[in-house]
Amino acid sequence: MPAGARPRWNRRDCALVFHRWPWGPGGAITLGMVILHTGDSLDVACATYEHRAGRCLHPPVRLGDHERAHVFQYMVLGPLFLPVYLACGGVSVRNPFERAADRYALQGRGWWPRLR
Repeated sequence: MPAGARPRWNRRDCALVFHRWPWGPGGAITLGMVILHTGDSLDVACATYEHRAGRCLHPPVRLGDHERAHVFQYMVLGPLFLPVYLACGGVSVRNPFERAADRYALQGRGWWPRLR
């Protein structure tokens, strides 16, 4: 907060959101029920991971919807989320947690990864 981040409870995204978070390359990261966001609002459009990787064509999704899926995933796994997330590939299109968050942002359902 001394660097300018502004916290606000966001009921829609079920999280305490820190807007204008001063670190990182841009975008957002979810840690439990806290979303750290470099911008002013989660109501911005972003590309899905599969779209960015050139695997398919998706319309842009709302960043807050994608991050809300990660809040739900954290609610299920608790402190195990981060190690499981990293073991599944981290921030990449290969990660089923990221693909599930994109699916949720696209369709409004399906925030849990599909196990194959």
